[in-house]
Order: sequence, then C-alpha cells, then structure tokens
Amino acid sequence: MDYYKPIESPIYKGVKLSKNMTSKTKEEIQEMKSKPYAKVVGSLMYTMLCTKPDLSYVVDLISQYQSNPSIPHWLVVKRILRYIQDTLDFSLTYQTDDIYVNSYCDADFASDIDDKSTTSYIFFFGGGVISWSSKKYCIAKSPMEAKYVAYNIVVSEVVWLK
Repeated sequence: MDYYKPIESPIYKGVKLSKNMTSKTKEEIQEMKSKPYAKVVGSLMYTMLCTKPDLSYVVDLISQYQSNPSIPHWLVVKRILRYIQDTLDFSLTYQTDDIYVNSYCDADFASDIDDKSTTSYIFFFGGGVISWSSKKYCIAKSPMEAKYVAYNIVVSEVVWLK
C-alpha cells in the first residue's frame, strides 16, 4: 500500500450535509444504487456501539440520509471507513490509578441545516469510556438555550450514574 497521510477525525471540518443534497440526476441515482450505503451505515452503527464511541456523532449524521443518499453522503462514509482503518490500534483502556469520573459535553446550535440542535456528552472512569451519547433535541432559539438543554441532559446522566 502506498503511503498516505493518516486522518485524525472521522469527518471533514465544516461539513454540512442536508436532505437537499439528494441524488437528482439519473446518473447519480444509478451510481448511488450501486453503493452499499445502508449496509455500510448499519455496519458502522454496530462498530460504534461495540468498540468506537468516537463515531457516535458522525454515524448519527450519515444514518439520516439512508432513503436517498448522494455522492457527498457517500464521501463522508468513505472518510469514516478510512478513519477506522487509521485507528485500528486504538483501544479503550481502564487504569486503576485514575479512579475519577470525568465528563465532557457540548451542544451544537443550528449546525443541522434541516433539523434540531445536537447534544453530545461522554463520561470517563479509570481513563476509559463508560457512557456517551450524541442525540438531537429540540430546536434551540439561541446558543445559550442549546447549552442549557445539554447541561440538563448531562446532569440527568450524572444522577443515573451515581
């Protein structure tokens, strides 16, 4: 295999996918029919749930377009596969000397052209992931409201983990 530059994230910075990007020409529709889009997305969902929680956001994103994907959607799927190939030796580990729970959360206000705000969080214990989520919630009217919704969801998860 020729040398190539490894990629560090499963999606390009600034990518905006939308339902308006559906296949429109006969050639593009025919080309997309030959691509195993739904099958690959299903495999990526399984991979995300079992071994790679870092794919949570991007798999949720691409799974929304299974009914009529287009070339830009397929290119994102190919990038995810390349990211997995580049991170095969990464693994979740738990360390006994790090017995603290750490968490990170973020809210993505109005980045989805079609829909709702996205809230994501991840919890670590012993250096390894114990809980994560990336879901769409109500359409927030401001970045502050999106953050408030995110914090509310994270606090609910903290109470459950406790």
